[in-house]
Amino acid sequence: MEIIAVAILGFFTLGYLLLGGADVGVGMVLPFLGRTDRERRLVVTAIAPFFLGNEVWLVAVIGILAGAFPELEAILLHGLYPAFSVLLVGWVVRDMGLWLRGRVDRRGWRLSWDAATVTGSWLVALSWGVVLGEILAGDVGRPGAAWAAVAGAAGAALLFASHGLAFAALRLTGTPHRRARGAAGRIGDVRTLAVTSAVIMVVVLAAGVRLDPTGAAADPDSLSFLVPAILVVTPFLMAAQAWSWYLFRHRVTEPVYL
Repeated sequence: MEIIAVAILGFFTLGYLLLGGADVGVGMVLPFLGRTDRERRLVVTAIAPFFLGNEVWLVAVIGILAGAFPELEAILLHGLYPAFSVLLVGWVVRDMGLWLRGRVDRRGWRLSWDAATVTGSWLVALSWGVVLGEILAGDVGRPGAAWAAVAGAAGAALLFASHGLAFAALRLTGTPHRRARGAAGRIGDVRTLAVTSAVIMVVVLAAGVRLDPTGAAADPDSLSFLVPAILVVTPFLMAAQAWSWYLFRHRVTEPVYL
């Protein structure tokens, strides 16, 4: 049962970083892709149908970690409390920016919330970089882990931004599409996204091996209750996600959301 619980935790963590990492990356490069208000609305439209659904995966990761791996949760939250605090702030600021930018029809208002979207996206990406960097270095919570935090933050910024550019190249049209494709590389939109996705998968798997969560799993009775329930709910979550992606599979041509 422990192996299944570990696989479920890895699956949802990977799902969030692949899906959520794309819209976070788009938020990071919003000023580059959108030079005018209309272009920025077009870029926001590209991620608008997905970002809340993608965040469900992160909520699931937190729930699984708390229920099935309480010892691991305590270690991570204690050792990486500053990084997770910044991540939470960035998450809230980014979502506020996306939700509020279109509530008032004034240029200054929209620019302010666009700035919030960009700032929040960078905070989320950098925070994840610190978390993953310290995990990979085996220095969670240690005073000498500053080098791992800095290296992880820099690597995550580059990876998330590249992942977002590749996703934007698949979703956008017109000038923003040309900017995204030119920055992401000309090996092809799908191939570029496949490369960034592969790198994220390698990082997540390496972090999982480094953490070795099997030794921090809950007692067998708790796992026997939690794991079957998660396995029942997961197909419905995946079906809803797939349906959302199918409905909004076409490239964005008009700024119609937020």
